[in-house]
Amino acid sequence: MEWLAERHAFSETKGCVRALVDAGITKLPPMFIDPKAKFVDPRPRNLTVPVLDLKHINTDAVPRAKAVEQVREACEKFGFFQLVNHGIPVGVMDKMLDRVRQFNEQDSEAKNKFYSRDKTRPFAFCSNFGLFSRSVVDWKDSVHAIMAPNPTNPEQYPVICRHIMTEYASYVMKLGISLLELFSEALGLQKNYLEEMNCAKGLVLMGHYSPKCPEPDLTLCNSCIKMFVQLQTSLDYKRDKLYKDVRSAALISNDKFKSIKHRVLANRNSKARISVACFFRTYGQDGTRKYGPIKELISVENPPVYREMTMEEFYKSGNEYKVDALSLCSIVELTGATLAKCIQEFTKINLV
Repeated sequence: MEWLAERHAFSETKGCVRALVDAGITKLPPMFIDPKAKFVDPRPRNLTVPVLDLKHINTDAVPRAKAVEQVREACEKFGFFQLVNHGIPVGVMDKMLDRVRQFNEQDSEAKNKFYSRDKTRPFAFCSNFGLFSRSVVDWKDSVHAIMAPNPTNPEQYPVICRHIMTEYASYVMKLGISLLELFSEALGLQKNYLEEMNCAKGLVLMGHYSPKCPEPDLTLCNSCIKMFVQLQTSLDYKRDKLYKDVRSAALISNDKFKSIKHRVLANRNSKARISVACFFRTYGQDGTRKYGPIKELISVENPPVYREMTMEEFYKSGNEYKVDALSLCSIVELTGATLAKCIQEFTKINLV
């Protein structure tokens, strides 16, 4: 097949979009052209983003109760939110983004030492981990790093970013536990409920690099990652129930927590767009264990919406990142990096 041959050729050269830009291309290769992108209005939308304030939530009952209510409303009505007073220093966020940029802007010889689509490796770099599984690929290069639960030998990470990844992940892990507690309470459960399900047992860090695109109206840069990238980026999103993707938080909350389907336009600016996302996941669970709606949330009036399934079934349903029971994204951008934009990532699974 012609499309497969194109991708094999791209992969065999350890290709990345940065290399295409450096080569001076003016037309997109066919595998990047997405028919849906042509119908996206490139004008910025006036989005109202729910804001969650974490200040004093662990020392004062009043702001904690307010935060729980903010989480409940955001997850039930929107499926995403923005964090303030989250505890991750601005300098750490900026440095993390800068190192992702520096890694991608190295010469090919330095990057290609880590080139792989094997997500079981401690650190992997490539353009589109779903190159051979998706009909259209995104205009971006990515790094994938396993940060937990098993400590990785720092020498297995690139020198250019190994220290900041470890530091950044430690802050994100602490933040993730706090969010899981708030999610649990928002569902009417004990605050440790989701953590005790091992929802934050594993942690994967992904850094995305999207240089200027020669034909930005024909492609997307982050269509497969369900996250709110930045307020300054045009974002096309749907809140219609017809887009009934079954995703992890929807599964275990029995559809109480929602999400949106959205996509991000390719970069039009000369400066590359950088984002860093962290995904929490269960890890090392018995392969026979099934996940489904939390029993405490089921009743005669609220019967289960989704069937139970094993992680193997969950993976086969098209979940690119294999986020097991619940996934969160902690996202920072060079534009407006004074805030870490943390969003729920509800990965796709099968309907009953």
